[in-house]
Amino acid sequence: MRIVELDTFYKHFPEEDTAVSSKHLGHFNIFKIEDILTPGGSKLSYSRRAFYKVSLVVGHSKIHYADQCIEVGGSVLVFTNPMVPYFWERISTEQSGYLCVFTEEFFNRFENVKDFAVFQDAANAIIPLTTAESTYFVGLFEKMAHELKGDYAFKYDLIRNQLTELIHSAQKMRPAVGTPHTGSNAAERTTHLFKELLERQFPIDLSSQVIQLRSAADFAAQLNLHVNHLNKSVREITGRTTSQLISGRILQEAKVLLKSTDWNIAEIAWSLAFKESNHFSAFFKSQTGLSPAKFRFAKND
Repeated sequence: MRIVELDTFYKHFPEEDTAVSSKHLGHFNIFKIEDILTPGGSKLSYSRRAFYKVSLVVGHSKIHYADQCIEVGGSVLVFTNPMVPYFWERISTEQSGYLCVFTEEFFNRFENVKDFAVFQDAANAIIPLTTAESTYFVGLFEKMAHELKGDYAFKYDLIRNQLTELIHSAQKMRPAVGTPHTGSNAAERTTHLFKELLERQFPIDLSSQVIQLRSAADFAAQLNLHVNHLNKSVREITGRTTSQLISGRILQEAKVLLKSTDWNIAEIAWSLAFKESNHFSAFFKSQTGLSPAKFRFAKND
């Protein structure tokens, strides 16, 4: 699955729009949508971004997620996070509004951006706006854009506060409801996105890094699906259960960490989201017939 990094994102914009001060932690920028639209439409292709994005769009669009499509017209707020892949299909050629992009490091000096409902799943991420509501949120975007161009020493702290106000104001409103995808293509799409989310958690490079999605229920919540639907789709396409695929990938990473690092068993267990090292040892032995320590010092075949 295609990963849109910030560098890739900026390739679509005129050079004068990409200059952002680097004297603050993380990254933030804001754009007018009519200034950055590319001509024509895009081929349906799910991708995940390496950054967070908040968009206020006026125009006819469809936003496609793992197992649903949400069609919007008029004004709408859309919140996207780096974890959930999606595809934005532009229906009307005339679209306007604002979007801002920022990294987790930019926002998390004061609050954890992952804690906000609008960034947790598709069910809370798309919010239709009335004319009056659209005017209010346009004003917030314009305030952030004004501060970004200014020379106030603490402007990024102020922008974080304005962005927080935007998020809280949106969360008090009713989100849009999508239309479920049906049929085998939906099962394939769901399974593909599940596998992408699973793989995205690896490799583990630091002992302080901990995987966030550990169970079928975790993945279902991230994809805004009922866990039974996720399990059914994965089994239909792969012939294996969701839990088997998760366990297999965790086991694969465990073997790599045991052979290629000097981390102790407790550190490896923690990174793989086991609360106790003995739980990890029991899991590993049930899968391989060896304890983690014996596997680590065994000669490779």
